[in-house]
Amino acid sequence: MEVRVVIADDSLFMRIYIKNLLKNSKYKVIGEASDGCEAVTIYKELKPDILLLDLTMECMDGMTALQRIMEFDPCARVVICSAMGQSRNVIAALSYGAKDFIVKPNFDRILLILNKIS
Repeated sequence: MEVRVVIADDSLFMRIYIKNLLKNSKYKVIGEASDGCEAVTIYKELKPDILLLDLTMECMDGMTALQRIMEFDPCARVVICSAMGQSRNVIAALSYGAKDFIVKPNFDRILLILNKIS
């Protein structure tokens, strides 16, 4: 079964890197966002199975985008992928409804985490 994923990150390099990590797996990237505003809009339009969301982005930061997405869809499966891995950010993201938190660039667990929540 194919799992539909949206990647929201302001870095084109990171979006390509994550897409390559998911290549040849059951995860299909169906959309990308380069800022928090786009992330919310694309989530509402595409309703992906999983959203990979950065915290540091223009227009709207990832934490605010996470809150808006969870208000729209309390069952959303969001994984934060951010270099901002301080414990306060991890705790806040999980309290707002994120399913997990990956600290960039430690993507060695990405498939394990996605398998756990999909």
